[in-house]
Amino acid sequence: MKEYILANEALKIIKSENRVFIHGGAATPHHLLQKMVERADDLYGVELTSISQQGEAYFTDPKYKQNFHLNSLFVSANVREAVNDGRGDYIPVFLSEIPNLFKKKILPLDVALIQVSPPDKHGYCSLGVSVDTAMAAVKNAKQVIAQVNPRMPRTHGDSMIHVNNLNAMVYFEEELPEVVCSSTSDIYKRIGDYCASLVEDGATLQTGIGSIPDAVLASLMHHKELGMHTEMFSDGIIPLIENGIITNQHKRKHRGKTVSSFMLGSRKLYDFVDDNPSIAMLGIDYTNDTAVIRTNPKVTAINSAIEVDITGQVCSDSIGTYHYSGVGGQMDFVRGASLSEGGKPIIALPSTTAKNISRIVSMLKPGAGVVTTRAHAHYIVTEYGIAYLYGKNMRQRAKALIDIAHPNHREKLERAAFDRFKSYEFERTIY
Repeated sequence: MKEYILANEALKIIKSENRVFIHGGAATPHHLLQKMVERADDLYGVELTSISQQGEAYFTDPKYKQNFHLNSLFVSANVREAVNDGRGDYIPVFLSEIPNLFKKKILPLDVALIQVSPPDKHGYCSLGVSVDTAMAAVKNAKQVIAQVNPRMPRTHGDSMIHVNNLNAMVYFEEELPEVVCSSTSDIYKRIGDYCASLVEDGATLQTGIGSIPDAVLASLMHHKELGMHTEMFSDGIIPLIENGIITNQHKRKHRGKTVSSFMLGSRKLYDFVDDNPSIAMLGIDYTNDTAVIRTNPKVTAINSAIEVDITGQVCSDSIGTYHYSGVGGQMDFVRGASLSEGGKPIIALPSTTAKNISRIVSMLKPGAGVVTTRAHAHYIVTEYGIAYLYGKNMRQRAKALIDIAHPNHREKLERAAFDRFKSYEFERTIY
């Protein structure tokens, strides 16, 4: 069996001007990253690439701008300031296509920093809570450094890596980052109820993490025989499995198994998935492949947004020109659901921001990123109801969306719609 070495020794593998992949989400290898930053004086021009990370990103400190440069595939909270200040960059890309960036050498990787479970008696470690883009990085990086953490659960599916494929192993035990959403807001409950009303028995679900997905999942306790094929697994899924709501019996892909690509939540979640054969952790290029998604019945994909304009354009990755998150897997599942037999792509959001600014808008902010186009939008949900846009013309879309906007903002939106579409219906409402 390969021997463990200290992080300082292992990280000598990284050279100046290397491109280094960082395992993301709850699998972010913090011990390796801290030790990498400690040897910053020995490095310059190291490019770091990753999807969403959790925890402190010390390498984004301005004093390290000559040493490390982030080229991010998703803008998570801990790197948001660096990307928007010009100390980092953002690559807009569908999650499903990120592995191809590594495989096709569009982003050739010199080193991959990952976190894994301890090896079993056969020498296999597990990528645990994050297979997503990490497996493709491991297979395509010239060298791989693994932080071996006994707190990392062993997950089933395509998560296994043999120690012979690791160039260095560093044993370090630390808790995985936890994210717990506990909002009980009436607004989120109403959104959850509206979304749940669209979910049919026997449907295959995709949800993310946050107050809205948790509210939706909590509203499904009276549904029957649901399936789960999602990019992300959160705590809200556990009660549905434990109570026999999610059975996966109607899925055509991985029948009987809950499919995911990465997990983020509480320690309860990480313990639940540990050595759980009913859960298959698979690469993001598979879970988010539209051709795979559409084969399942009644795929109901529930995603969120920053703002939606009155024609159905959905902005999900920026606030104007300010990069807030990323393209992610929204379009992968919006398209997959729309092509699924009986499928329903849903975009759900509160009608206003915390500052009471309308999130249903006449026009997106200048520089805003359109993640889901108006041609792809089907269902838009707020706490005021459901707008069904598919097959609707521009005036009809505007009317449906204004009807689910916050009442305090409807008149202004109606005036904007009248100015734009010259519709008698809006004129009659205003005057």
